[in-house]
Amino acid sequence: MTTTQAPAEAQNEHAHRDPATVIIPPQDEVTVPVQTRSERPRSYEPADFGTPTGREVNWVHAPLKRLAPLFAPAEQNDGVSYAFTAGEQYAAAPLAIGTAPRGEVFEPEDLPAAIAWQGATEALHIRIPREEEVAEPIVLRIDGQGAERRADAHLVIEALEHSQATVVIRHEGAAQLAENVEIIVRDGATLTVVAVQRWDDSAIHAAAHQARVGRDATLRHFVVSFGGGVVRVNPNVELDGTGSNGEVYGLSFADSGQHLESQVYLYHKGAETTGDVLYKGALQGASARSVWIGDVLIGPNATGTDSYEANRNLVLTNGARADSIPNLEIQTGDIKGAGHASATGRFDDEQLFYLQARGIAEEEARRLVVIGFLAEIVQKLGLPELEAELTAAIEQELATGVEETAK
Repeated sequence: MTTTQAPAEAQNEHAHRDPATVIIPPQDEVTVPVQTRSERPRSYEPADFGTPTGREVNWVHAPLKRLAPLFAPAEQNDGVSYAFTAGEQYAAAPLAIGTAPRGEVFEPEDLPAAIAWQGATEALHIRIPREEEVAEPIVLRIDGQGAERRADAHLVIEALEHSQATVVIRHEGAAQLAENVEIIVRDGATLTVVAVQRWDDSAIHAAAHQARVGRDATLRHFVVSFGGGVVRVNPNVELDGTGSNGEVYGLSFADSGQHLESQVYLYHKGAETTGDVLYKGALQGASARSVWIGDVLIGPNATGTDSYEANRNLVLTNGARADSIPNLEIQTGDIKGAGHASATGRFDDEQLFYLQARGIAEEEARRLVVIGFLAEIVQKLGLPELEAELTAAIEQELATGVEETAK
């Protein structure tokens, strides 16, 4: 693809998406109407999106005042630095706008994504050669250069036919980052992408991840958010080819003052596709906030599909809030199965009683329950070093929460 505009056919396919219903009470004055997913602009130009007002369905839960720095282009675009800590040999030549495969999959879904598309004049390109099996993870570190410094970024990850690889993107430090991640999984390839957000509390980060998975190919996609003031990572996965598979997982731990958000879209386009979406989160602190919106669309040609999405949240303290909205649309009756679930609650009293009845102190029992709840996602990573790091991070989050409660 050599132009920045997506074909009309692709635009028509995206028009099938439907969001959750948003009910807005009558207003005395004229207001901006709620935008459904299919009504959003199909453009690469930031001016076509307009500044979010909070009335749009994809912004209704977001803290717009805090995200405002991402609604204007980065003047210097020096807010982050990039460094490979492993697998640098898989970095191909940067991609300018209009240079394939940049734009083959990606189409901006909101204002920050359009700004990042235009602002990142050269996209970092990670390319896995055909039939190559990469044994060790490719690790890209993105370091923030300061809480007041802005950056726009576009990253293309391409796994060619029948290749296998794992790519880990680590975000640390502090910055104001609008980021696009474009993921292309060619026929028969197996790709794991892990986005880890361990920002400082002053960081603001909005990311749009868009992926297309080819015939008999697999994408395993993880979003891990353990830091940042506002972190909004929205994965969009299209299971395009017959027999393609998408596993979309998320893990978050929100503290007081943090807003952690993910809007997940899984589109079953091809026949015999399988999808599994599971996001889990814990929250502690009076103003801790998480938002999860899940959309699964099983298209008219996606016969034989098997799909399930779920979000589960554990609220550890008073005042923390988790919004969870699952959506499922099925456009064919010939499927193997489809379902969705959402649950938000406090500790399971039966689990605590079971542990305490066996001589485990209440504080330790609570710790074990939380670790056990989140460990399901951690263990799916299949990366021992990262799994150990995240387990230690959960322990530290819990210890910090206990200290603040004791004050």
